[in-house]
Amino acid sequence: MDDKVFVFDTTLRDGEQAPGNQLNMVEKIEIAKALELLGVDIIEGGFPISSPGDFDSVVQISKAVSNPIICGLTRAIKKDIEVAADALKYAKRPRIHTGIGTSYYHIHHKLQSNPEDILQRGVAAVKYAKSFVEDVEFYCEDAGRTDNEFLARVVEAVIAAGATVVNIPDTTGYCLPHEFGEKIKYLMEHVSNIDKAILATHCHNDLGMATANTIAGVINGARQVEVTMNGVGERAGNTALEEVVMAIKSHKLGLSTNIVTPHIMETSRLVQRLMKSPVQANKAIVGKNAFAHSSGIHQDGVLKMRENYEIIDPKDVGVKESSIVLTARSGRAALRHRLDLLGYTLTQEELDATYKEFLHIADIKKEINDEDLLVLVGKNKRAEKRAIHLDALQVICGKSMIPTATVSLSIKGKVQTESAMGDGPVDAVYSAIKKLFTKKIRLEEFLIQGFMGGSDDFGRVSVQIECENNYFYGFGVDTDIVTASAEAFVDAISKTLE
Repeated sequence: MDDKVFVFDTTLRDGEQAPGNQLNMVEKIEIAKALELLGVDIIEGGFPISSPGDFDSVVQISKAVSNPIICGLTRAIKKDIEVAADALKYAKRPRIHTGIGTSYYHIHHKLQSNPEDILQRGVAAVKYAKSFVEDVEFYCEDAGRTDNEFLARVVEAVIAAGATVVNIPDTTGYCLPHEFGEKIKYLMEHVSNIDKAILATHCHNDLGMATANTIAGVINGARQVEVTMNGVGERAGNTALEEVVMAIKSHKLGLSTNIVTPHIMETSRLVQRLMKSPVQANKAIVGKNAFAHSSGIHQDGVLKMRENYEIIDPKDVGVKESSIVLTARSGRAALRHRLDLLGYTLTQEELDATYKEFLHIADIKKEINDEDLLVLVGKNKRAEKRAIHLDALQVICGKSMIPTATVSLSIKGKVQTESAMGDGPVDAVYSAIKKLFTKKIRLEEFLIQGFMGGSDDFGRVSVQIECENNYFYGFGVDTDIVTASAEAFVDAISKTLE
């Protein structure tokens, strides 16, 4: 059996039809291009007959991308299929995805029909779709609750009619993993012409088992997985692309996908931003806490060897590094690690004294940040070590004005001044500072926070920069947020000279 698992992404169809996830055409094309870069094999662009917008979506996506198969969804109705074929006319590799409900509930209560009529309608739909395109996928809606014997009859009949892929959806997310796996196995063993088509999974997450069911299906012979980025979709969502792909990659199943996994995080964030649908912090793979550690035991283990508590290298999914979050549960190893990043090297005696006070503050606050550590070890101590100091700063900005900054830095005792314009006051300041250095400096992360709240609050800025393939952290604190931003950038750059 082929070890290649095809990734069918339906973010732009099943994912986009969920409440609140609607996209305009520009946004759909941006996501489609990102999915192409990610390496998905098939993009389901929409349900063409459902609305002019969905029709145009399939048309424009077909024009915008070249490598993936472009798919349009239909019911087992001639007009649906004709409209889908028309929408797919610009696709380099078109696929019509047609089908009908096969469970008792759908046959008798939704369609008010009978099994034999459903089978005949399915076969007719495949044959009609085949007259427009060579690549036809058939879905057995609610296959998860369909009797296996009848399901096998339908699958065999539609393959004989020309279906190249047969989709076995757990439409309601009802199946348990062993049940869904056994269903795929049953079809592999009881459909005589199963070698003529690919079985696909399309699992929903109503009971939180979409990924488990999908993997069970793949283990038992399915070779196409229908997924969405971040698991977006109707009700509780679809199977999450990133979870299935990384499960296949992490386990020795003898299987592989074409997904370029380092693009996962950037694609996830794009979908979150455009759909205005952020994922929960503890979401597998792409949640902000997916590679964060706050327990002292875990932190110590990760610092000694990442594999102690991480089965996935963060870089494999586009995350630069694990996050060590300092809390009252953190140990000395994590504290020392963070202080090292901030430029402090403490003796064991100094570390013990600092750790004692650290625990006192951590019991009061939920999370200890870099500024809190500065208070612990002394802000002036760090400033004295710096090779660069902010000597003067002037920023001019306002409505209908291009922000301009003039910055004077004392670099190893010599004051140098530069000016620059930018998209905003901070960008102008950073552009001016960059002019004073020959090294290429790239801003990787920028975070602004307040201490206590209120207009007179101290602003704290944390940055991460990349210089000559090395990463440096910096921070600044001031009642003026632009000055704090400048101090943070200068602090990070200063570390490149140490």
